[in-house]
Amino acid sequence: GADEIVQAVLDKKIKAVSYSRSPTPDYIKAFKQQGIICIPTVGALKHAIKAEQLGADALVIQGSEGGGHTGSTPTTLLLSSVLDNVDIPVVAAGGFRDGSGLAASLAWGACGIAMGTRFMMTQESPVPSKTKEAYISAEVDEIKITKKFDGLSHRLIFNKYIKKIDRSNPLSLFLMSVSSAWKYKQITKASFGDLSKSFFAMLKGDDLTISQSIMSANSPAIIQKAMVEGSPNEGAMPSGQVAGIITNLPSCKELIDQIMREFNVAAKNFKKIEEKS
Repeated sequence: GADEIVQAVLDKKIKAVSYSRSPTPDYIKAFKQQGIICIPTVGALKHAIKAEQLGADALVIQGSEGGGHTGSTPTTLLLSSVLDNVDIPVVAAGGFRDGSGLAASLAWGACGIAMGTRFMMTQESPVPSKTKEAYISAEVDEIKITKKFDGLSHRLIFNKYIKKIDRSNPLSLFLMSVSSAWKYKQITKASFGDLSKSFFAMLKGDDLTISQSIMSANSPAIIQKAMVEGSPNEGAMPSGQVAGIITNLPSCKELIDQIMREFNVAAKNFKKIEEKS
């Protein structure tokens, strides 16, 4: 639970925390009292403003191009509006993969970029090779948003499994969710009591159907099927749209070196424009 996670952060004297769905003001106060840097990820302007009011030291803003749970506003529009309304450092995320993107974000006024999908698609990433190959093969228009997976806006690669969920009628979705819950129980050895607790928490906390609540409670196991076990067509693969234009799996060093080379080229182009003006 959240209490245990927060206490572990405090006990281990973690230097910085990242979170999405905002923790309570008491949690943030506890972090701040211990000097922990708070960097939430947000997908809407109102959440950015609230996060700053609650004490965030910096923000990661993720536009709709980003993977996993994501909002509806494109990165460029979200970044611009957030920069106009907050006074803390802002990091841009959602759709970035190279030095040109880094240069563009700095031009907007951000202090940098965050890349999830791009670093996941590297040699050092622990994601199984078969799953990485599925990411490489994905097209931009195959990486879409659905609410049927867990009731929230979730950007994933529309593989065979997700396509089946997305086109399911309410009865089919309910049967799939029950089957998924049973598999989750077998994998995690969770008791029916634990599953029920998670289910009712999801049902109470969000505006979800019963099927979505069940799916949401066991979605980690569905994601694990692809991302840990290496069965990309039998699980869920959260992904930013940028995967559709990534064609290689470099080492992290190669990726960072390439980004800096590309950034330096972009910076020189900016300088040429400045000299002409």
